[in-house]
Amino acid sequence: MQEMSNKEYAKLAKRLAPRSPVVKDCAMAFVSGGVVCTIGQALLAAWKAAGLAEKDAGTAVSVTLIFIGALLTGAGVFDKIAKHAGAGTLVPITGFANSVAAPALEFRTEGFVAGTAVKMFTIAGPVIVYGVAASVVYGIILLITGT
Repeated sequence: MQEMSNKEYAKLAKRLAPRSPVVKDCAMAFVSGGVVCTIGQALLAAWKAAGLAEKDAGTAVSVTLIFIGALLTGAGVFDKIAKHAGAGTLVPITGFANSVAAPALEFRTEGFVAGTAVKMFTIAGPVIVYGVAASVVYGIILLITGT
């Protein structure tokens, strides 16, 4: 067997690796992200038509999109959509719902506490913790500066 250096191996791997269709992937992410945003805008109009104020309608849209993302994840549909749509489905709020629901579903056989409850935040947990910690720090700064 022929010995090869790390540099030679990296060259070989780069040469043999399939090329990523970057333009197509970017276009699909743009379009699918736009579809998610369009759905969000339609939901906003629907919630406002139902009598909610602008701020409450915005909150209802977020909750609705999270629910839809979690529901599609639970039904096994979200991953199929994301496979074709790419990052456009993973970046918006629907991707957050998927990142919480998918690990919870994957580990549900380990029990409610040790499986679902613990694994639910393996991906989204650090984001939530950082967001809460940052908001506390920013709140203290605003309290001190008085702005």
